[in-house]
Amino acid sequence: MLIPINMEVIEQRKAASETRIFKAVFPNTTNHYDTLFGGTALHMMDEASFICATRFSRKRVVTISTDKIDFTKPIPQGTIIELVARVEKVGRTSCVVRVDIFMEDMYSLDRETAVTGYFTFVAIDEDKKPIPMLD
Repeated sequence: MLIPINMEVIEQRKAASETRIFKAVFPNTTNHYDTLFGGTALHMMDEASFICATRFSRKRVVTISTDKIDFTKPIPQGTIIELVARVEKVGRTSCVVRVDIFMEDMYSLDRETAVTGYFTFVAIDEDKKPIPMLD
């Protein structure tokens, strides 16, 4: 029998699972415009969101969807980026994680949002069948 989890517990788990990753943008991750490859940004976002969803549920999770990826600013080589992943929505077997990439100039206090996207994960068992996200 499943015991319903109250909203306070869900909010505590959301806060505790927030994931932050910092990276420097080096030439091997940029395109011919000397800005971060979009595919590289997506790879990093999927990784950060996976870690966040796993920390939230403490279950095996898989990415089943990405949605509304907005590249609002190019990220130039030589900047520092911070990926911030937070659980936004929780369903019975799934959760949606928002990931923001902030870019910072290495030699000033300038910081702005460059990319935002949403990643949906499903919790699975050993047979890869959906299971409840939370117990």
